[in-house]
Amino acid sequence: MSDPRKQRGDSAEDRAVAALERAGYRIVDRNYRCRVGELDIVARDGNTLVFVEVRSRSDARHGSALANITTRKQRQVARVAKVYLHHRKPVFDTCRFDVIGITGDELTHIKSAFRLRG
Repeated sequence: MSDPRKQRGDSAEDRAVAALERAGYRIVDRNYRCRVGELDIVARDGNTLVFVEVRSRSDARHGSALANITTRKQRQVARVAKVYLHHRKPVFDTCRFDVIGITGDELTHIKSAFRLRG
């Protein structure tokens, strides 16, 4: 049997991908994994390489999905992004970190949600 949490996460990522594609993004990678962690979605917004973290919650009883993007999680995503850039060597003008939060049926996309530090 498949893990219901994994199924919900996959479904949320599918919704995020669809929203990004509707907004004109081109999906480059999904679920990039390395020893440091995982990137949910890597996309292009024009010449900008975008690392997208996706969080979801079935409802807002315990807060929105966006509340799950802690400073610690941001640092981890940034570390994985560095590994991705080192190994994949993509060509781009700039890069940024976006977050997509899905709480119930509501999807919120925050561009440049956080910045890569040192």
